[in-house]
Amino acid sequence: MNNLTHEILFSSNTQPENERLALLKQHFPNCFDKHGAFLPEKMADMLRSDGIPIQKEGYHYLNWLGKSYARVLKDTPPETLLAEDTEHNRQPENANSENLLIKGDNLEVLKHLKHAYKNQIKMIYIDPPYNTGSDDFVYQDDRKFTPEQLAELGSMSLEEAQRVLEFTAKKSNSHSAWLTFMYPRLYVARELLRDDGVIFISIDDNEQAQLKILCDEVFGEENFVAECIHKNNSSKNQAKFIGVSTEYLFVYAKSLERLSVMHSNWRVKKEGTKDIAKKFKQLKLMGLNIDEIDMEIKEMYKRPKYAHLSRWNKVDENGVFKDADLSRQGGRKDYTIINPYTGKPCVIPERGWDKSYEDLLALQQAGLIWYGDENTPPSIKSYITEEDDSVPDNFWYFDSSPDTKLIKQIFGQLIFENPKPINMIKRIIELGSYKDSLILDFFAGSGTTAHAVMQLNAEDKDNGNRRFICVQLPEKTDEKSEAYKAGYETIFDITKARIQKASQKIKNENPDYSGDLGFKVFQTEPNFQTASDTDFDPIQPDLPHITDTALSDEQLHMLLTTWRVYDGCRLPEKVQTIDLAGYTAYYCRHHLYLLASGFHSECVKALIEKLDNDKDFVPERIVLFSANMDSAMQKELAQAVKTYANKKGLNNLSVLARV
Repeated sequence: MNNLTHEILFSSNTQPENERLALLKQHFPNCFDKHGAFLPEKMADMLRSDGIPIQKEGYHYLNWLGKSYARVLKDTPPETLLAEDTEHNRQPENANSENLLIKGDNLEVLKHLKHAYKNQIKMIYIDPPYNTGSDDFVYQDDRKFTPEQLAELGSMSLEEAQRVLEFTAKKSNSHSAWLTFMYPRLYVARELLRDDGVIFISIDDNEQAQLKILCDEVFGEENFVAECIHKNNSSKNQAKFIGVSTEYLFVYAKSLERLSVMHSNWRVKKEGTKDIAKKFKQLKLMGLNIDEIDMEIKEMYKRPKYAHLSRWNKVDENGVFKDADLSRQGGRKDYTIINPYTGKPCVIPERGWDKSYEDLLALQQAGLIWYGDENTPPSIKSYITEEDDSVPDNFWYFDSSPDTKLIKQIFGQLIFENPKPINMIKRIIELGSYKDSLILDFFAGSGTTAHAVMQLNAEDKDNGNRRFICVQLPEKTDEKSEAYKAGYETIFDITKARIQKASQKIKNENPDYSGDLGFKVFQTEPNFQTASDTDFDPIQPDLPHITDTALSDEQLHMLLTTWRVYDGCRLPEKVQTIDLAGYTAYYCRHHLYLLASGFHSECVKALIEKLDNDKDFVPERIVLFSANMDSAMQKELAQAVKTYANKKGLNNLSVLARV
């Protein structure tokens, strides 16, 4: 008996994993019958006995053609491998970077990331297709299922399976197609979030209603934070009835309870206050009198960007202010102060004073009392400052025209239309993350999220250490577009270039900044392995024969990257090469990988010696590519490792043969 086990990674013939079902079986085995069928009434009885209320009638979730298929997609393994852009990643500015840009289908990428990044992401922002009918969204799916396979995997009728496969094949852009597209992506994304993590999703009217109910199902109604309205400056004069110039931003927590415990109350710098305070100083330096300054400030309030500040409608020598209440219910009424302009006692508030007599005198001496009409109680002056903060409102105004200009400035021309406002993304990041958080955007587009992360880090100087993971499909640009004419054949090319150019811009503007302005690039690639899963019997020690197993260097590193991420190693982590009697092995996160052919008995001996002599070399699992090591050598390796582990009393050292 040896400690060699076998594994087929990402087998298409393996029943999709259902982690929630596995958890239920682990913790509530008595709620399943002998055939494995779940017994909901038994679960309900258990919950009632623990004092947990059960509601029989309540919220009804969305149902659509393709939902069963979407549930299958969320659990099926990826069909691709991960490859590293070694030329890019070896460049000095990228070699030690922890930022990531990944090219590929974002569902495939999310599934790859699930093992290494589960419960690791603090904040997600996505700007998915809006399904407007003119944004080129169509549901495309090249996964190969027969109706019979899909019916079995999705627990659906054969007729439903056939209808699902028909609409996935015809490139539909219906609501059902959009929901089928979004559901598995949101589901896997939720698994990546930390317990105090949050997700922000931009959307417009076309799918807003569907998205709200879908998110209630995926994240839970109780974890809904807010629906923000984003007002932009787009002109809608061509509309027949009402010009719509707003979009929506849904905010959900993975666990609102954990978010409330772990994350302090959200605060933002009050939008526009810095501009108003600066304008006051400029006008005063220009020699304008108070009345003239007052007129200029009120003129600013006519613009949507500053309209929410119109309550600060008074000006004196010290700044722009609003008159705030000085009363409270049940306050004292047996004293008052004298109005210095009339010489008369001030009117006592009907509710009573919020301040003591001494405090009122101190405020009066400091010039912080606003007297106003002599027939009304006085107020306290509350000045606008550049550092004002507040709980964020759910109505946001972000002018996108500066971002259009920014794209032109960075690229020399407008190669991407309607980029998201970088200031909006910066606000989202500041709200939903910490200064050392990991931030994910799996619809990266023009790369605004990556730009915002780097910009915020630079503004925070030594304190900012946020990292981004951006994912973008290599979607082709229109051959008539400015982007294509400029050499950007895919959206991914634009994303990559934006991050590079933004990095250089930040570096030029902050010459003393030494933070991370690089990024590593990875991409999904078709799985080159040709083994037939149907021939594999995990009970047998021998794996099926695979022809042409001599791996190119590129294929070897593709396997290495894919496997190490599957085994919990983050993509930017360093991989150490280990020499075993001339054979090159790879060591990362307590895993030793034996991928190339040519492993022999001397290599086994060298491995045991290194285990014995190198205190820093402490693998817990040795993973070999079974196609490149014959059965006899696998057994020899496993026996040697088992003997060594027994001798040293190691219980956590094992050998895994993987296809």
